[in-house]
Formats: sequence, structure tokens, C-alpha cells
Amino acid sequence: MTREITIGNRKIGDGHPTYIVAEIGINHNGSVEIAQGLIDVAVKFGVDAVKFQKRTPLLCVPPEQQNHMRETPWGYITYLDYRYKVEFDEAQYRTIDDYCKFKGIPWFASVWDEEAVDFLEAFDPICYKIPSASLTDHRLLRHVRKTGRPLILSTGMSTMKQIKAAVAVVGEENLLITHATSTYPCEPEELNLSVIRTLRDTFNCPIGYSGHEVGLIPTVVAVAMGACMVERHVTLDRAMWGGDQAASVEPGGVERLVKYIRVTEQAVGDGVKRVYESEMSSLRKLRRVVGDEQSGASPAAPTQTNERSG
Repeated sequence: MTREITIGNRKIGDGHPTYIVAEIGINHNGSVEIAQGLIDVAVKFGVDAVKFQKRTPLLCVPPEQQNHMRETPWGYITYLDYRYKVEFDEAQYRTIDDYCKFKGIPWFASVWDEEAVDFLEAFDPICYKIPSASLTDHRLLRHVRKTGRPLILSTGMSTMKQIKAAVAVVGEENLLITHATSTYPCEPEELNLSVIRTLRDTFNCPIGYSGHEVGLIPTVVAVAMGACMVERHVTLDRAMWGGDQAASVEPGGVERLVKYIRVTEQAVGDGVKRVYESEMSSLRKLRRVVGDEQSGASPAAPTQTNERSG
């Protein structure tokens, strides 16, 4: 069974390089200049795409939360006002779109409501992502599916029953599902990376991982466990203001993460046991054949002390 999806000009799935997404999200804090700085980081270190978030605050903020007051870089304002402060408008997204094209990196966004989908359609996005919070919003799922674009479905704070119901709405074609735990940052014992294999056993589509942990190791392990796409929040500085910053990766971490993932891809291999040409010297010097066992290669008596135990 081939698990494969095409996003932009890239095929993603089994047998293809891991698709690495830098989630800028709202870590730009409403600043196009910060967003451009994060795009620069992604391009510099070989990330495959950057992602933003798009929502209509009046639709997405529950009425009982809209007038809650909070401290922000813009002063002591309501939560609804804060949500508007971190939303890019059409002109700002046009600047982002032009900048990504200039830098040669694709971008897309998580969409939280139907109006956000309609807004982003003007930018001809390579795909859409449904955030974990919206997995049970079947009306939104159907609205996104009508665009005909590839869909990434995040599964944080969801049961398997809810995931199956969402997949029943959108179908498995042109779909990529990402395992996630929606805690920022997430402790290792709640990452539950084995769910990647569970999702692979359950659905006939590519499976990815959206990580919110501190550090890089779990994301690399996710690749070894079969995640064909990984997504991590990125930031210029984890000390910056914002709820997602603490679970984000700084520029130096982005560089290491990309390197670790590419090495892991090579190391995982194809599962076919073989004798490599690079092993032949050791085989000739160290291999012992006892009784009727066959080595698969012409045995040769050791010519020196067996100094390698591996």
C-alpha cells in the first residue's frame, strides 16, 4: 500500500523525504517583520514550508471569553482585541505571500472557520490544515473539502472515535493526518509517539507529527516511527511574549532538527538485511563460520586478532 499525497510540487509519504514544516503560527505577534525573520530562518536551514494560522476572531473566540482582560504587548486589553492584534489582514498576507515567493518557500495556514478559508483562497494555498481544536467542526471540514486542496488534519485533544468521524467526513484521499498532543509545552510522557503507528495501522493515508515538546529528540524519533511530515513551532527567541513561544524551536534548534531528521531518514533504511561493501574488509578479517552455517559470502580465515566485537 502506497501512502502518498502531493502538496505543492512535493510528494509526501512513504519512501519520500520527510516534509518539514516550520509553524510560525502567531509567534510573529502581529509583526510582518518578525514573520519575515522566521521565514528567513526556515529558508536558511532547509525547511520545506512555513505555516501560519488564520481565524476570524469574532467567530472563533467564545462569547464568554471575548471580554476577558489580559496583559499584552499592546496593553491591558480584552481577549477579543488581542486576537485581532495577532491576525494579519489581506495587505499583510500579500506581503507574506510575496516574500515567500521571493525566498522560494511555500506557505500555508491552519484555518479555524469558513471565512478564514474563503479569505485564504485568494492566495492559492498549497493546502489547508485543520487545527486540532476544529477536528470536530464537520461543517468546516466540508467547507475545506469543497476547495479541492490537499488537507492536513491535526488530532490533538481528540479520541480515536472523533478522528474516525472526521476522516469519514473528508475521506482518506488527498489527506494527511498528524498525531499531536495539544499541550504547550508537552511533557514527554504525554507525547505518546506510538500513536503514529496506531494511525498508520488505522488509516490508508500518510501520517505525520505535530510536536509541541521542549527539545528535538521526540520529533526525530517520530520520523523513525514513520512520520512522513513533521511540524514544529519556530521562534526567534523563546523568551518572547506569547503562549506558543515556550514550545517553539529557536534558529539554532531549527538547524539541528533539519540535520537530525535527514540523518535519521538515511539511517532508517528500507528494512532489507544485506551485507554492505563497506563491511567486506571486516568480514574477510573477522568472520568465523562454524559447522554447516553459511555466511552468504566466501568465508576467509581471520588474519589478525578479532579486535572488533560489533
